[in-house]
Amino acid sequence: MTRHLVTSAMFAGVAVGLIAALLQFWLVMPLLLEGELYEAGVRIHGAAPAESAVSIPPLDLRRTLLTAGFNVVTFTAYALILLALMAFAEIRGHALTLRQGVLWGLAGFVAVHLAPAIGLPPELPGTVAADLVARQVWWLATVLASALGIAIFAFAHSPALWPISLTLLLAPHAIGAPQPGAFNGVAPPELAALFVARSLGVAAASWVALGLLASFFWTRTRIT
Repeated sequence: MTRHLVTSAMFAGVAVGLIAALLQFWLVMPLLLEGELYEAGVRIHGAAPAESAVSIPPLDLRRTLLTAGFNVVTFTAYALILLALMAFAEIRGHALTLRQGVLWGLAGFVAVHLAPAIGLPPELPGTVAADLVARQVWWLATVLASALGIAIFAFAHSPALWPISLTLLLAPHAIGAPQPGAFNGVAPPELAALFVARSLGVAAASWVALGLLASFFWTRTRIT
């Protein structure tokens, strides 16, 4: 079983890591590079078009390969965690199908990306942020609380446990994410908003693909 789990996770993680990298290169990376121009002062928010017209530099090969490799490693780790939870749920009598895999993927997206983004949205270069350690602690606590809250809601046999699920989902936001003292970044807010939307969209598509492929490889490997 362990070998099947690791093999399925590797297949799903590598495939989704490459898919996520392609989506990021297409939708997110151009915005990231443009944000870096504002951060470096090459472009100035509010300047006349002629004064701020600088072409976006081409993608660096080393940076591109590192991004793709990071995505593969990250989503392979996510696939291992997701499949371990799927296998545990199966042992407890919850059958795993491709449709269920998609739901698992959506739950992973909500816990890892959407819930933390309510307080700490993806950051474009040139925007301000609070202390890094404080943000990391809040992000991790939010991910764990959200994942546990979703699990209780999905698998609890009694609706009496749903208030606990709701409390876990809301608690990090009631406490509040660390915020900077003032919002005075140099990047245009329109660019930052587009970056947040595309980053979350790519994350959602990647997690749906991860749930689908993880469940596919897991059930296929088990059958064969």
